[in-house]
Amino acid sequence: MKRLGILSAAALGLMMSASVAFADDITISVVGPMTGQLATIGDQFKQGAQAAADAINAAGGVNGSQIKLDIEDDQCDPKQAVSVANRIVANGVKFVDGHACSGSSIPASAVYAEAGTLMMTPASSNPVLTDAAAKSGWPTIMRLYTRDDAQGAFIGPWIAKKYAGKNVVVLHDKSAYGQGVADAVKATMNAGGLKEVDYEGINAGEKDYSALVTKLKELKADVVYFGGYHPEAGLILRQAAEQNVKFQLIMPDSIASPEFWQVAGPAGEGTMFVFPSDPQSKPEAKDAVAKIKAGGFTPEGFTLFSYAVIQAVAEGVKRAGSDDPAKVAEALKDGKPISTVVGDVIFDEKGDLKNASYDINQWHDGKYAPIKP
Repeated sequence: MKRLGILSAAALGLMMSASVAFADDITISVVGPMTGQLATIGDQFKQGAQAAADAINAAGGVNGSQIKLDIEDDQCDPKQAVSVANRIVANGVKFVDGHACSGSSIPASAVYAEAGTLMMTPASSNPVLTDAAAKSGWPTIMRLYTRDDAQGAFIGPWIAKKYAGKNVVVLHDKSAYGQGVADAVKATMNAGGLKEVDYEGINAGEKDYSALVTKLKELKADVVYFGGYHPEAGLILRQAAEQNVKFQLIMPDSIASPEFWQVAGPAGEGTMFVFPSDPQSKPEAKDAVAKIKAGGFTPEGFTLFSYAVIQAVAEGVKRAGSDDPAKVAEALKDGKPISTVVGDVIFDEKGDLKNASYDINQWHDGKYAPIKP
């Protein structure tokens, strides 16, 4: 009986130690559009985060703890995003790699801020996200990506100079992301001396944009800047080609995906878009890119930014010596560079990246690459 008691105690001790080990896992929720029209972005988030977690765990984890991912789908819908955020908080998750669309990130951020959860988006670019957080005193809302105003400051003056005297139309899809970036580009383009001949919003999700194409034809549009996503952009170009209407389409970062070409087809030839300087070409990304490609996935778009968020959270936990989100956020804003696959990053007091740089990319024969401005 005594021996059985000893064995039972030993077994109990093993069970308890296993329980403690599990409790010590660092859970990070990866949130984006895992289903729906923008599911390609969610897949990029998931692939990048998983690759980062695997690499960090294989190297011993974070202070001995392993990273565990929780994948959540918000479909880039604001109401769904808030519901997902509440579930994440209720489950006690302290860190979030997400959301994708600014229209989801902004309302969800209030839920995370109230709970003290650290949210770091690898894609949402609307300035309101971090500006509102700073104004409200929310230190745990961060962005490992660029801002619309910075993107506008880059491409707007270029459009004004490159297409001086041309008919430029500015469109947006009425979303926080699409209208936000279109407004930023419009403002800096106007400041550069070029006034658009038309500015308007379209209804996302429609299948027939023939009336818009007819209007662009009547306006004799030489250039169209569209703040929106690839499904609508591809359809507009295809339907313009059917009417033999030609113009130079310029987009923000949302079409850095093969799905754009799948929708647009040859009508997408020559389309330009702005994206942060190609992370795949950085020396720091070489090993990660090779491993992700070996798994059958090309780390385009936001893949490596999602990877970098996991790296940043891990580094923050190490620097803070704690998984307390507020302490981690403070440690990440200490001014010291953080090594990631997208290069060394430094956060400002708002939680935004410092010194972002951009490329102008152009689609050709189903692929895109940077061009010389």
